[in-house]
Amino acid sequence: MRIGVLFVCTGNICRSPTAEGVFRSQVHAAGLAERMAIDSAGTHDYHIGEPPDPRSQAHALRRGFDLSDLRARQLAPADFDRFRYLLAMDRGHVGLMRRMAPKHRQERIRLMLEFAPGGGAGDVPDPYYGGPAGFERVLDLIEAASAGLLAEIRRAHFDNADVLS
Repeated sequence: MRIGVLFVCTGNICRSPTAEGVFRSQVHAAGLAERMAIDSAGTHDYHIGEPPDPRSQAHALRRGFDLSDLRARQLAPADFDRFRYLLAMDRGHVGLMRRMAPKHRQERIRLMLEFAPGGGAGDVPDPYYGGPAGFERVLDLIEAASAGLLAEIRRAHFDNADVLS
């Protein structure tokens, strides 16, 4: 069984592709790449087909996360069936996703930072209009939340005896 994880932000060029790249790397390091489907999408169609923002790519690459193969796409109704975890970068995205999702798939929508140490209902801030510090902050938050998400998925879906590392 493959577990689907979808990261969602506004245009799918900063936060959600960063989360996809970071989580994909952590999943690969854990030996679970063949058992998971990982993707990202935007709530809006602003950047369909475009690569992640060059600043997101540069900051991620400095930490060892290559985002260059990713391309923006818009969230689709089928995503609510395809993915077990639909992780919004902020509460605004949660609201849009809940209005779009079928009633029987509402529980799949969560905030990304629920998985960060200490949990909570915080937002991953949009770095688009800011400077370098914003992109670094996004990476810090996403790295921590991704580790928590991976731990949750391992506990909920995989027998620890099967998992490497």
